[in-house]
Amino acid sequence: MSPIGRSVRRRRALATAAAVAALAVTATACGPEDDDADAKPSESTTQVPKDLKEELGLPDELPKDLPAAIEDLRNWRDGGWKDWDREKWLREAEDFVNPIIEDFWNTDRMDDAKDNEPERDVDESDIDQGVTDPVPEPVKAAAVPTPYTGQAPPVGKIFMETPEGSMVCSGAVVKDPKNPGKSNLVATAGHCVHGGKGKGWFRNVVFVPHFNSEGLGQAELEGAPKSDVAPHGVYWAQHARTTDHWIQNGATQGGSGAPQDFAVLKVKPEDGGGTSLEETVGDAVTVNFDTPGVKNVASLTARGYPAAPPFSGETMYACEDKPGRLSLDASQPTMYRIGCTMTGGSSGGPWLSADGEELLSVTSIGPVTHDWLAGAALGKEAEAVFDAVGGLD
Repeated sequence: MSPIGRSVRRRRALATAAAVAALAVTATACGPEDDDADAKPSESTTQVPKDLKEELGLPDELPKDLPAAIEDLRNWRDGGWKDWDREKWLREAEDFVNPIIEDFWNTDRMDDAKDNEPERDVDESDIDQGVTDPVPEPVKAAAVPTPYTGQAPPVGKIFMETPEGSMVCSGAVVKDPKNPGKSNLVATAGHCVHGGKGKGWFRNVVFVPHFNSEGLGQAELEGAPKSDVAPHGVYWAQHARTTDHWIQNGATQGGSGAPQDFAVLKVKPEDGGGTSLEETVGDAVTVNFDTPGVKNVASLTARGYPAAPPFSGETMYACEDKPGRLSLDASQPTMYRIGCTMTGGSSGGPWLSADGEELLSVTSIGPVTHDWLAGAALGKEAEAVFDAVGGLD
């Protein structure tokens, strides 16, 4: 779907760069093996003099994906990270490295971020495999009543840097069984954190719960204080994982990888506060990995922040419909599909049960006609990703 802090802030940010998450856990039935599928967290390969480390505020060990040359490090500190060999980094970044850069996501940068949604140009003849139900009737997306704080489910907006520039997705706060009542976990789509086949992890990935809670228009947001745009603050992804199937097969066109297009983030607040995301937002939903059949699901409500026309990304929308089935790959789980007119930007947004308590899927793909959405049925592969992130510190 679819001004930076001064150098003292950069030094502080780089000092926190030790948060590194490995590639996703191995998923079953995920297609051809990748030589890097079982890659472990990278060992430090960058040798930097101690005095320079102190000057730059760098940790003792540096991931191999950071610039190795001393001059590159100085450039990184002074703003060169913004344009540093983006294509190579995203192609080769085997580890998720996401140091906090204070005030990076200011309101102007958020406003410029585009949607990030894989689209499927649908020919009905090529999806009639496995179990596929008739195309659902479109359901017009409805704006969620404001304010979102205190009444809407714990949905928010995800911002990330990709090879195409700043982009947006959606996500939701989910319960963490290892930390009851104090979760820092966010569920979203795999394509919101990783580029898929032949690519790497995105960077500067953040979650903004209840983004624009008052539902301000674009003109109002331009001059609004950050507290209006991010009422609960900005949360940086400390760890991120997605399925091996998405990493090895994911694509921006055609639906490849979509049956396992799921990811989990473990986040921490930009301001360094100690209160958990769940406590701050006041709610979290339970992820249901039992993949109930569509006959057992009376309705699903998809929520998110659609950003592609006719939407603009400022407002949370929802679509409620009884799900049908969509099979894109007979060797992969059949996906849920609902009628919905939400566009790019709603990717990764939660599909909630009728009572709003359970997350059964997240938005993955939709056609160029924007009249339906499909999301993965969350099974053992998604649960393995969830368990792995929940166990990381």
